[in-house]
Formats: sequence, C-alpha cells, structure tokens
Amino acid sequence: MTGAGSAVGRVLLVDDDDAIRTVVAHALRRAGHEVRTAASLSELERELRSHPPDVLLTDVVLPDGDGIDHAGAVLSARPDLPVIVLSARNTLTTAVRATEAGAYDYLPKPFDLDTLTRTVAAALARRGGVAAGEAADHDPSLPLIGRSPAMQDVYRVIARVVSNDLTVLVSGESGTGKELVARAIHDLGARRAAPFVPINMAAIPRDLIEAELFGHERGAFTGAAQRSAGRFEQAAGGTLFLDEIGDMPIEAQTRLLRVLQSGEFTTVGGARTIRADVRIVAATNRDLQQAVAAGQFREDLYYRLNVVPVSLPALRERRGDVAELARHFLDRAAAEGLPRKTLDAAAVAVLEAHDWPGNVRELENVMRRLAALSRDDRIGAAEVGATIGAAPAAEAAPDPGIEAAVRAMIERLARQEPRALDDGSLYARIIGEVERPLIEAMLARHGGNQLRAARAIGLNRNTLRKRLDVLGIDVGARGGDTDN
Repeated sequence: MTGAGSAVGRVLLVDDDDAIRTVVAHALRRAGHEVRTAASLSELERELRSHPPDVLLTDVVLPDGDGIDHAGAVLSARPDLPVIVLSARNTLTTAVRATEAGAYDYLPKPFDLDTLTRTVAAALARRGGVAAGEAADHDPSLPLIGRSPAMQDVYRVIARVVSNDLTVLVSGESGTGKELVARAIHDLGARRAAPFVPINMAAIPRDLIEAELFGHERGAFTGAAQRSAGRFEQAAGGTLFLDEIGDMPIEAQTRLLRVLQSGEFTTVGGARTIRADVRIVAATNRDLQQAVAAGQFREDLYYRLNVVPVSLPALRERRGDVAELARHFLDRAAAEGLPRKTLDAAAVAVLEAHDWPGNVRELENVMRRLAALSRDDRIGAAEVGATIGAAPAAEAAPDPGIEAAVRAMIERLARQEPRALDDGSLYARIIGEVERPLIEAMLARHGGNQLRAARAIGLNRNTLRKRLDVLGIDVGARGGDTDN
C-alpha cells in the first residue's frame, strides 16, 4: 500500500480543530490512505516516532508552537517526507515561509477536499523530490495584499520561484500590481541584496531602447558625450524588470533574445562582451500569444520569457479583497501624513460593487482622495459613490445597519408584546431573531456546506449542527454538511 511512487500511503494530519481533522481524515481514508491524526506538535512528534508517515499535513497555528517552523525541523531529519502546510493565514508570507521550510505545497483554508486528495497523491508519487529550502532573513512585510483564491494561486507560484533564477512573465490588466509581484520575487530571492532595476518599454523612444537596455559608449551616436551603463549593467547581480514587454519594437526584441540565449551583450558602439548577470522578470498587459500570431512579437522570445507564467487577476475578479486593500491604502495614507479615516459597512459594499477598470491602482487613488478630502473621520457610501462616479442606485444606498434593525425589533415588541421588555427574555428573543437569518445566509453562501458555514460564523461544527436542530433549519436541500 505504501512506498515511493505509490498514489496512496500513510498520512499524518496535524490540526487542533476537531471538525477539520474528522472531515479531512474521512476524505483521505475514502481515497485509500491510512490516516492518523494529531492535535499538537507534541502529538506530532509521538506519531512520527511510533508510526512514521509517508506524507505530513500540518496546520500553522498549533497550541504548542508554529507548524511551519516545526516542519523545517522535521524535514532536516526526514528530507524525503513531503509536507503540506494548511493555513487560515492566507498571505504571501505564509506561502513563502512554507516553501522556504521545504514544504511540498501550501493549501489555504478553506480548501477543496478534492484538491487536497490530489495534492496528497501527487506528493506521494513524487516523494523524495523536494528538498528543504534555505531560510531567508528578509523582512516579511510585503506589498501584495489579498486572501482570495486567485491571489493564493499567485502566492504559490511566487513562493516556488524565489529560490531559483527562472525567468518569470507576469501578465494582467494595467493597475493589477505586476511590478509589485516582480519586487516580491526579487525581495524574497537570493538576489535581494543587489539592485532591482525596472524599465518601462512603452515609455522609451524606439531609437533609444537598445542604448537604455545595454548602455552605450562615448561617441556611439549624436549626443553620446560619455559612456553610459544600461539597465543590464545597472542590475548586475540583481533583477531586471522589463515592464510592458509587449510594446517592445521587433528589432529590439531580436537583440534581447540574443542576450537571453547567450547570457552576454555589448554596449551600443562597444566591442567588449559583458556577462548579463541578472534575473529577468517581464510583464505585459497584452495577450502576447495574439501578438505573436499578428507578427508583432517574436515567438522564440515569447517562449524565452514565458518560463514561469504568473497571471494576475483583475480586481473585479477578487472582490473579496477590496475591503482589505481599501483599509490598507487608508492606513498607508495616514502613515504619510493624511488624516486617518475609516470606512463604514455601506461604503465597503459600494467599493465591492464597483468594477474597478483601473484595478488596484484605481482603488489606491480613490482611497487617497477620500483620505485627503473627506470631511468626516468615517467615510460613508454616498461619499464613496460620488468619488467613483457610481449612480445613487440601491447598492449605494446607506445601509441602516444592525443597530437600526435591533431598534426596530424592540419597537415592534413594545407594541405587540410589551411584557417581553421586562420579563428577562429580551436577550434570547433578539439573538433568536438574528441567529436564524445569519445561519441561513451563511449556509446559502457556502452552498449548504456546514463546515465552511460554521468556520465563517465562528462556531464549532458540532455547535452549528445543534443550532440547526434547535432552530429547525432543514439543510437537506442545501447540499450536505462536509467539504465532500
């Protein structure tokens, strides 16, 4: 049943959440694996000694320590053991830490059980193929923000490329943060102590692109009064970021291709060969495959650049990140000296409903404008709508909020059942009125999945099941009670 190259094996699952252990273990056993579980690092150590696993799944935050730190220690002794990190702290830092510790993969919670079982099977099939990485001593504060599934995919790719020099091609609409991805790859990699040099190919005149990239010698052309180092030389030992590579003239593409193929270049007007000791990260908002088909971009250069593709989602495709990004930009504005402002719930709803054609860059500009011009410390929906040009539609109307709803309940009881305000039952009645729609709404949002609904509400899975029974909520038509 076990062994290298086998699709099934012995799995050790470490998580302090009883519900997660139960659901995940059930899914893995159904896939044919032998599963043992632990709720802490101390239990993990006992299981490693008594029942050595073929693959380890571990949460990050455990009662007696950090799962990623401990995974690094485990891999020092068992470098052949695939480790899959599971975490609700769905940030780029977590993904990078997991990769640096030598983890085979990182899965953000909540995860799809089919994805988990496929990842476990793949880890077992490739067992022994992943070695522990070298821990970095960088500052973990990074510019990329967002916990949406689309951004988790981006984080995983970044985490896997920071330890090598593979060329990366970042694609995405204008304003999605392509340069931030390039900087994160540089700042987390082995070249972080050397320069990060960006160049926007769309902003350089066609006849100056080669001189900008490769430098020029004195007298190489009219106006070249002295030798000038190009971006390849300026980025020596570091990272060269070629932004808007799709706008590069075809003749300059030919020379860039030669440099990528040979690893060497000469300055304009020069004869001495210079080694190109740089990592290349390129970015584009164009469809380069269409440009290749149209004869506007060299196919061989496209394949040289597209070694590791990173596709950044548009902001409208990750609306769940809008609130976190907006608050981050308000905090940044306050740190830069603008008045500190906050957003009310209705304002966040307006931001999330907007399509953001300018993506993250547009959102940042809007938040800075609101921080500078808003008269109130708390920004409301009407002000946000006016700033982004949203029509005063229903979604932009100020939300009366939970406080107004509670007041309305009390007024209704005062009219219909005045004794309820004095008999000690008011708290239970108000909570009861709020609890049912809350649970039903979260079940609907998560397709009837009770585990995910419970996690979203902040309840234990068993507690949610009891409340469903007490409230008489029928979940039979809602799709089941696990992640299956």
